[in-house]
Amino acid sequence: MRTFTEAQRRELDRALATWDPQYDPAERMIRRPFSSPGYHTTLTGGFVHPTRESLTYALALLDSGEPERLARATEILDRMLALQDTNPDSPTYGIWSWFLEEPLSQMSPPDWNWADFCGTSLIQIAMDHRDRLPAELAYRLDQAVLHAARSIQRRDVGPHYTNIALMGTYVTYTAGEFYGEAEILDYARRRLRRFYEYTREQGAFTEFNSPTYTAVAIRVLARMRRDIRDRDVHPMLDWLYDLAWADVARHFHPPTRQWAGPHSRCYSTLLRPGDQAFLQRATGGALRYFSDEEIPPDIEAHRLDFSCPRAYIPSFLHLDGPQEVVQVYYQGSDWLPRIIGRTYMNETVAIGTMNRGDFWNQRRPLVAYWGTAEHPIALQVRCLHDGYDYCSALIFTRQTGPYVLAAIVFATDYGDRHISLDLIRDQTIMARDLRLRFQIIHPPADWQAREGLILGHEANTFTIGNATLSLHVPYVAFGDRDVITEANREGTDECLDIVLYHGPRRQIDFSRTHPAAIIFGLQITPAGEPTTRPRVDVTQAKGYLQAFWNTPRGPLELTVPGRPGPFAELERLADGVDDV
Repeated sequence: MRTFTEAQRRELDRALATWDPQYDPAERMIRRPFSSPGYHTTLTGGFVHPTRESLTYALALLDSGEPERLARATEILDRMLALQDTNPDSPTYGIWSWFLEEPLSQMSPPDWNWADFCGTSLIQIAMDHRDRLPAELAYRLDQAVLHAARSIQRRDVGPHYTNIALMGTYVTYTAGEFYGEAEILDYARRRLRRFYEYTREQGAFTEFNSPTYTAVAIRVLARMRRDIRDRDVHPMLDWLYDLAWADVARHFHPPTRQWAGPHSRCYSTLLRPGDQAFLQRATGGALRYFSDEEIPPDIEAHRLDFSCPRAYIPSFLHLDGPQEVVQVYYQGSDWLPRIIGRTYMNETVAIGTMNRGDFWNQRRPLVAYWGTAEHPIALQVRCLHDGYDYCSALIFTRQTGPYVLAAIVFATDYGDRHISLDLIRDQTIMARDLRLRFQIIHPPADWQAREGLILGHEANTFTIGNATLSLHVPYVAFGDRDVITEANREGTDECLDIVLYHGPRRQIDFSRTHPAAIIFGLQITPAGEPTTRPRVDVTQAKGYLQAFWNTPRGPLELTVPGRPGPFAELERLADGVDDV
């Protein structure tokens, strides 16, 4: 069993105090209100018993060293080990469902990542607490870890899936070492080497600059540095750990204390309290969102050192003048050309773009921050199908400084709510509503989007807090439908919408919907400074749309197909967006 300092024990006690009331002794699991990203599960509400969180709680209970908590942990383990699919001939071998209320057979589809997530807790329990468990339960724990490790090996996630590639490596590497399983350990060694070499080749994680998954990767790498015995691989782990923190530091905007975009994956545009607490702990309190008494508890902070390297901490505290970050995140392949992130930051605003992206609800291909650290404001551009983020709207951008030129086009064979789990069939969707949304998140109380956007040659200018947004939308087409604009609210957010369709539920056949595209120019400057009132010129030639904007920092140009098409074709035909 590990020993903890007094400070670490206080962290653990605070965390357990928030988790203990969630324990359901009848089911021997954590019980929480249902939440989900909108896929994998068919459940829609009520209370549920999550598997991953129950195992996280069991590990923390064991870390406490208290006999009564040991009893509760063994109850949870007994329950949880019985819920794993242990049949090697099953397509869901080695995994768990998300919730007790929804067996694997009812998920849509099952999430194979649960071998990685649940296996991470189980192998830590095995390494640190196995000798405290009843013999029969310890044996079942051993088998569960090995089932999870073999499931991970069978699935063999590639290095592009950053957080799972790392997490599965952690489970297989530590399980192989702990149990003396040579085949699993050899696999883990090859997997780590493959991930390391792939990441060096790309120059970054594929799941790049993610407030959620870069933090997950940092935590996993911290576990690997702590738990992997083979010292020969630690230089690789150290390099990867430093790479992760360097990317976070480059994109942090001290004036708003926000994690600037673009984000490959993100669940909340403004940092959530848990994200803020992670950064505060990682910087040793140099970056401070909370008092020591008010910081949200973290149930693994007592056992995990995810400290930011000291060299990067100044980047979280002050901005040394305007900065522009350009990073190639993916070097390109036959299926997808290269992905480039651009971020411009000054003392007022941070604007981030991906040169190519989609509108999956976890993606932030164009996002901006301004305001203050106490009241940050954000702009997120979204495409919504019946109110939910629509993946098959693709965005292409060019950016220089605070100027962004963007084009939206529509794929005919990509995802709807998820990029791969619900692909569009027959180039057709059923819809009551389809719109592009410019969403102002956390606006000042005295600002409202009272009128819709003006389309065409005139620029729209809005002063919101300490920044002025200038938005020019010279081109919008969606087949023969009349396009309108609206001002709306989503909760407390203010929204400016371009409505492509709204009405009775009907079929939208993208093979018959052309032209179909949106082109706009966006500029964000400190309030009170002169603006150029962007003027974007669009010409049409041979089925393509050519956009040009002569900004004060130089021209921006891009060309996109004017009609919907297959994802790979749209990506290949977009021109002008791949220059670094």
